[in-house]
Amino acid sequence: MNSDDVLLRHARDADARAAADVWLRSCAAALPTVRCAHDEANVRDWFARVLVPQYETWVAVTGNSVVGLLVLNGGELKQLYLEPEWRGGLGDRFMSLAKQQQSDGLSLWTFQVNGPAQRFYQRHGFVEVERTDGQRNDEREPDIRYVWQPQT
Repeated sequence: MNSDDVLLRHARDADARAAADVWLRSCAAALPTVRCAHDEANVRDWFARVLVPQYETWVAVTGNSVVGLLVLNGGELKQLYLEPEWRGGLGDRFMSLAKQQQSDGLSLWTFQVNGPAQRFYQRHGFVEVERTDGQRNDEREPDIRYVWQPQT
């Protein structure tokens, strides 16, 4: 899969279900041991009512298919999920976009069990600043907060 053939654009209301489905498939593949705190219907509703209309949501589209998503809330990277077969260069493109959109810096959370995500964020200059026992997230899963600051 060539990520150069994928269009990154702002999500539209009509993209909400497809983006939610990417999120669900990606979570299932990358985080099989993490309890999903919400059922599929609630996740789709959350994408349609909250993420797409209220946040800066981007999708990666090839043909008529959404294959990835990025959600920013100011300086916080809220979501970065890809169809499992699209991992690779597409994540790098989304990260470049996120840094371009928030050039003053970014922060994010990832689960402690998600080693590939930690390596990805560290490779992109993020530094670990906090670990928690997970009591503040819906999944009750220990997590890590990362921060990226541009080089001055």
